[in-house]
Amino acid sequence: MIALSALLLSHASLGDRGVDSSALREAVTQQAMMTHITAMASFTEAGGDSRESSAAAYYDTAEYIAQLASSAGFETELQEFDYPFFDVESAELARTTPNPISFTYRGTGDNGFFAATYSGAGATQAPVVAIGLEYPIHPNQDSTSGCVAGDFDDFQHGAIALLQRGGCSFNTKARLAEAAGAAGVVIFNSGNGRSEAFSGTLGAPGIGIPVVTTAFAVGEALASENTVAWLGVDAESGIRTSINLIADSPGGRDDRTVVAGAHLDSVNGVPGIQDNGSGSMALLEIALQMHALEIAPRNRVRFIWFGAEEYGAFGSRHYVGTLSKRELKDIALYLNFDMIASPNYAVFVYDGDASDGGIGAPNGSGQIERVFLDYFSALHIKAEPALLEGRSDYVSFTPKGIPIGGLFTGAEDLKTPAHASQFGGTEGLAYDPCYHLACDTLANVNPEALGLMADAAAHAILTFAMTRSAVKGSARANQRAHNALTYAPEVPEQ
Repeated sequence: MIALSALLLSHASLGDRGVDSSALREAVTQQAMMTHITAMASFTEAGGDSRESSAAAYYDTAEYIAQLASSAGFETELQEFDYPFFDVESAELARTTPNPISFTYRGTGDNGFFAATYSGAGATQAPVVAIGLEYPIHPNQDSTSGCVAGDFDDFQHGAIALLQRGGCSFNTKARLAEAAGAAGVVIFNSGNGRSEAFSGTLGAPGIGIPVVTTAFAVGEALASENTVAWLGVDAESGIRTSINLIADSPGGRDDRTVVAGAHLDSVNGVPGIQDNGSGSMALLEIALQMHALEIAPRNRVRFIWFGAEEYGAFGSRHYVGTLSKRELKDIALYLNFDMIASPNYAVFVYDGDASDGGIGAPNGSGQIERVFLDYFSALHIKAEPALLEGRSDYVSFTPKGIPIGGLFTGAEDLKTPAHASQFGGTEGLAYDPCYHLACDTLANVNPEALGLMADAAAHAILTFAMTRSAVKGSARANQRAHNALTYAPEVPEQ
């Protein structure tokens, strides 16, 4: 795919593991993936610049993938499911007293704010009451503002609750504020390495008051005593129908199915070409080239394009929820590819063994992580751990004990000096400055990052498609990582 990987990852460097992925990696080209992404962008532009899960552009893109996968011999299925829909027409936030100032809806700077997904509708002008903040606000504090009912003792009924990000879900903060009598909620960014305006979700409908998420500086502007603000959200929630697209390889053991997934939807009102056209179309091209190269996987490979991830992984939750105990047991592992072409990218690998302080994934996930880390090590690339925070479709597989792994090139967090030195780009700028924003267009896709990460995805998918033993083993095996695996030799299985 890219010259660097072709030169550094030779047959010899991989042959000792029994799997040579070079032919597949070379066949999966940046040009082909960008052709698919361009087609997706065309559908999205024609459909109003959004690929929300019930939008025409979403279905057009799914049909495009299904036709190509079917023509390559994959058995395809469209799986319908219902999900809670949210659409916001407009939102307003302003400080009216003292020194009036209006904040920018969907603005990306220090003045910006977003309507939280599943916010209630309504408008109010009311005093602002800061909850659980130390004043003056310290940018590096670890906030748990509004996470327990006691935070709202003596709350002024009818006021707007000002809360800081961190410590618990946005839904918890908003639900407790509403129960205390708040007329609206403003959740501002933590300031702890994250200060920009951000788009958050409440997870599901049910909150009846307007809720917005803002830049750290907006929270500072509202935090003073005797502040009065205007807050309004014009929004609609409801239940809609979408689809998952499933494509199975024509051969391979179905009791050791390797599932590779990516979400196909965008945030409502946003093109979402990088997030997640990059992962979706990389998977499509890997599937097509496995067919073109006549690769006969030892284990069945199941590619899935999920819907409604942006609302809370509803598509993948539905898929996993429909599986019987036997079918769950037949899934060897899940590989997730969500955002792999960020314009200001770095290389992140899911921290499956929790060695970097995150929440551990099911046993076997450390082995998946090791396959990716070894791959990048052979390229002399230091991959960083992506802590598992439940932000993508892998969250649907972990409760069932299914080992997970995956790749990521960064979202709203700021690029470190070390990453700028290794990968180029701009330190102090978000890995994806257009994350969940209208500028996530075709121009937001980094072809170099796409090529690098798709190579790694192809290598891992083929590696696990050809392994002879289960990824999931004993706890000790998980610590030994990939060394516990027995890879398929170049002879037929007896």
